[in-house]
Amino acid sequence: MREPPPQEYILLMSAPSPRFDIYFSKPKPWLEELKALRAILLDCGLTEELKWRQPCYTFEGGNVVILSSYKSGCALGFFKGALLPDPKNILIAPGPNSHAARMIRFTSVEDIAKHKAALKSYLRAAIAIEKSGAKVDFSANKNVKHPAELEIEFKRSPALKKAFDALTPGRQRGWILHFEGAKQSATRTDRIKKAAPKILKGLGIHDEYKMRAR
Repeated sequence: MREPPPQEYILLMSAPSPRFDIYFSKPKPWLEELKALRAILLDCGLTEELKWRQPCYTFEGGNVVILSSYKSGCALGFFKGALLPDPKNILIAPGPNSHAARMIRFTSVEDIAKHKAALKSYLRAAIAIEKSGAKVDFSANKNVKHPAELEIEFKRSPALKKAFDALTPGRQRGWILHFEGAKQSATRTDRIKKAAPKILKGLGIHDEYKMRAR
């Protein structure tokens, strides 16, 4: 794990984006908790943007954290959380296949207030990592086994195989997880065929939505 640079960064409070006034004013689960997290994020100098239909916070154009809510609570998700030091032991992986992302879940405004100082420390570390240009190492996933249905499509379309091999390891892994998420072989094949146009364009499973949101 790469530690963030020891250099300290002076961060000024960012102005909230007017586009989010509606988002944070409409009734929704965990709204007060989301507002509390938003205030902390803006106080750390992050820029508020809309990506994947969720409030995303960036630093100099790089994704740092994203806000999300679930039935059981809300979460602050770090895009490069795997690189973060975790002295409070509060970072968790969103799922069993999560390689880079880590999140911190909350179920009350009081809990957020209790962890405010720690959250700012984690955010400063995340911003330092973004400024350093550090990347999550996906090399361990370069030899991930392809589904049999994908190999069949590769034989039918060498261009698809060439385009898939040219994707970053993270994008390859994202597609494979998507394909293997289907229990039936026919469904896996259908997913692969639907994904082919995006793969041929060099896109990952979420890239098209990211481009639309900008």
